[in-house]
Amino acid sequence: MRAYLQKYTSAAPLAAFRALFGLMLAISTGRFVALGWVRELYISPRFFFPFYGFEFVKPLGESTYLLFAVCGISALLVAIGWHYRLASIALFLSFTYIELIDKSTYLNHYYFVSVLCFMLVFLPANTLFSVDARRNEALRAGQVPAWCVDSVRMIVCMLYCYAGIAKLNSDWLLEALPMKIWLPAKNDTPLIGPLFNHLETAYIFSWIGCIYDLSVGFLLWNHRTRPFAYASVVVFHLLTSLLFPIGMFPYIMIVTALVFFPAAFHQKIIDRVGRLLAFPPGAIRSAAHYRFPVWLQPVVYAIFALFFVFQITFPFRYLLYPNELFWTEEGYRFSWRVMLMEKAGYTQFTVTDATGKRQIVNNNDFLTRLQEKMMSTQPDMILQYAHMLRDHYAAHGFTQPHVYVDSYVALNGRTGKPLIAPDVDLAQQNDSFRHKSWITPFNNEIKGL
Repeated sequence: MRAYLQKYTSAAPLAAFRALFGLMLAISTGRFVALGWVRELYISPRFFFPFYGFEFVKPLGESTYLLFAVCGISALLVAIGWHYRLASIALFLSFTYIELIDKSTYLNHYYFVSVLCFMLVFLPANTLFSVDARRNEALRAGQVPAWCVDSVRMIVCMLYCYAGIAKLNSDWLLEALPMKIWLPAKNDTPLIGPLFNHLETAYIFSWIGCIYDLSVGFLLWNHRTRPFAYASVVVFHLLTSLLFPIGMFPYIMIVTALVFFPAAFHQKIIDRVGRLLAFPPGAIRSAAHYRFPVWLQPVVYAIFALFFVFQITFPFRYLLYPNELFWTEEGYRFSWRVMLMEKAGYTQFTVTDATGKRQIVNNNDFLTRLQEKMMSTQPDMILQYAHMLRDHYAAHGFTQPHVYVDSYVALNGRTGKPLIAPDVDLAQQNDSFRHKSWITPFNNEIKGL
């Protein structure tokens, strides 16, 4: 381990990753603003679903545009490597704050972006091909510790591998679910659309998707299989971008996977672009070695060690909970479980009190369509919404309100059944990391991991 920590490699892959990743995030942030999603998702809703433990993250109203401006500008500064350290901190904090405002907008790839932003705060990604290196000769270094580049490769491998492990279940492999639900809905896709009407296509997509996720990270790391693996990355993510509305994530993965290519590949690109931008030679090529300050080195080692221990173990926390993960979703988020299930839900809330008052709630009075859709299938969000209703009706004349819900959820095409016990007063239940005993049993095993 000591020998590995003292090993150096070219800084070119890390510099290229920084530039491409920052540019993709700047484009993504601008796209969010241009399409009106900032107002739709973060300003217009009356109520937001905070993550447990992060209730202090509050919506900012019209100031949300300023938050997105900070995020976009800091992403651009990271891309060009100008005031890189401050910019990477601002990018991590602003992007993660946006991600934590409302649980109903959660996506795995937002978490992945936050993870990469956190890593960039500590990595010396601006020692080459950056405005900082152009302006400060003392900063220039063409060699960085090998673990700095390998850590980025490692987190990409983990994302793919864990996504593949999550697909090792009976619904995905033996029933082709939810692919056989999703694909026929895309039968109007040009050229390949008619194929989606065939059951065999759903099975092929399911099995290839599982094999791809389990293997592609390791194939990218091997120099012999890397070109073919990267071609599969491009094809796979362009296809998912065509079929599913998952935003910039496919393109972020395509450019991030370039970090596996050898230093000569990245250096050649940096040389060409650097000459076009009139970078001094020392800012795009250098024999100097970057060394962390003596006091900082053990701190960075400790942070990354704890970081990877957390990333390796946290996705398996679902083993601490009883019942079916896809049903309860206890331990589901932040575990690289990407597009594994199709859930449709319906909820009707009733608020009563001891004086006989009774109100059937119209969810449209409080939630957006997206929020209602996400809430209706996720028990912790149902509880948060029930607490909001309790407080709202307590302020409007109800005495110590009771909140009950009739909820029906269909998982992967199964017949809908109650998700929450209808006789449980959700106003009296508390949220925590403990198992929610008021979730009804699934009674339909999905075998696997």
